[in-house]
Amino acid sequence: MLDHFGFLAPFYERFIPPPDGERWKELLNLPVNGRLLDAGGGTGRVSGQLRPFLAQLVISDESPKMLAQAREKLRCCTAVAHAEKLPFPDASFERVMVVDALHHFADQRRAIAELVRVLKPNGRLVIEEPDLHKLVVKFVAIAEKVALMRSKFYAPEAIRDMVAAHGLRTEIQTDGRFAAWVIADKKD
Repeated sequence: MLDHFGFLAPFYERFIPPPDGERWKELLNLPVNGRLLDAGGGTGRVSGQLRPFLAQLVISDESPKMLAQAREKLRCCTAVAHAEKLPFPDASFERVMVVDALHHFADQRRAIAELVRVLKPNGRLVIEEPDLHKLVVKFVAIAEKVALMRSKFYAPEAIRDMVAAHGLRTEIQTDGRFAAWVIADKKD
């Protein structure tokens, strides 16, 4: 399999700027005196903006080269891991985020089960994905197939349903252009 993200790691953030940190602060209901897991977080381009509002940031990703960029830039904890088998105990994090990465995971249902497993009671999970209802996202999905990426895109409602199947209270927000967020709260 091609290592797309290992190749892109050295200049990833030059071409893909970070999204609005204030929006993420609101989505994750920060600040929180606890730990945040950025699953599939790569270079930490999003979660790095949130460090002042957390006790600890942990970034997991399959790409050691992306995580090397995160460690160098953020001096944070990192873990080379597949989202489908996270190396953390149950209920380890107050917040969990996935930014534009769920479609890259090999098994989205299993990954969501793992994200819920490591989320503490009363914790929040936020998943951002391209909104498959938008035509431009359909073209992105085709382009990733052509580039031999293993991407599998889901509509926001399907992601919401996968998360809700684990008993979390969920909602969907969209920007109306490209992105959708599934916000889920775990009951105690």
